[in-house]
Amino acid sequence: MYLKKLEIQGFKSFADKISLEFGSGITSVVGPNGSGKSNIADAIRWVLGEQSIKTLRGSKMEDVIFAGTEQRKPLGFSEVSITLDNSDGVLPVDYSEVTVTRRVFRSGESEYYINKTLCRLKDINELFLDTGLGKDGYSVISQGKIDEILSTKSEDRRRIFEEASGVMKYKVRRQEAEKKLELTKQNLLRIKDISSELEAQLEPLKKSSEDAKKYLSLREKLKELEVNVFIDSITKLKEKVKEFDSQLDSIKDDISSTRQKLEIFT
Repeated sequence: MYLKKLEIQGFKSFADKISLEFGSGITSVVGPNGSGKSNIADAIRWVLGEQSIKTLRGSKMEDVIFAGTEQRKPLGFSEVSITLDNSDGVLPVDYSEVTVTRRVFRSGESEYYINKTLCRLKDINELFLDTGLGKDGYSVISQGKIDEILSTKSEDRRRIFEEASGVMKYKVRRQEAEKKLELTKQNLLRIKDISSELEAQLEPLKKSSEDAKKYLSLREKLKELEVNVFIDSITKLKEKVKEFDSQLDSIKDDISSTRQKLEIFT
């Protein structure tokens, strides 16, 4: 894997878009003071995900955007793309070339791309993990950095060697797995608490359910009794009506007989 192309537009002193192509060997960038050599190194750091504006020799992230001159207006964005030859498969993607792009606007919005596909800074960090590249890698070393490394704490030096030897990737993944495991444990505890609460509520709910079933059963029996009483009442009323009809017929017969007798006497 090697740096194949670097494209810069609107980054620090580079107002116009420039494209630098590199071969697989050693390339030197030379020029007088103030010609932009350091800004090229900063552009590489920045596109690889550097978030420390101090490392980029600025006071705020907006400082990476071309600020303008007496002859030119300031730009509204900064963009850097780095293309890497991946024919040896060092990067864990199925592409022989990988282009990473970073863009920032004066509004503060940032965009990251891998092969023109929008992604997150985390995706770029994972892409370069254990390759020596990335914002925490040591592929770009500024003046005084070696002395700083030699004078740093043993833990920090160990982290540097872990990054260079390829151990850091597995360490980071182990830490992520441990975080996920801890989160899973916490979720299980929450589920157990919820389950206990539900079990505590289940017994009263069972009793309420049984009471409801009894109520429905009694209500059905009551309806059945009410219907039977109603039918019995109707039956008795019909019998009384028949009895009254019989009595009425008897009275009518008596009246008819009495009339006949009266007619005889008259």
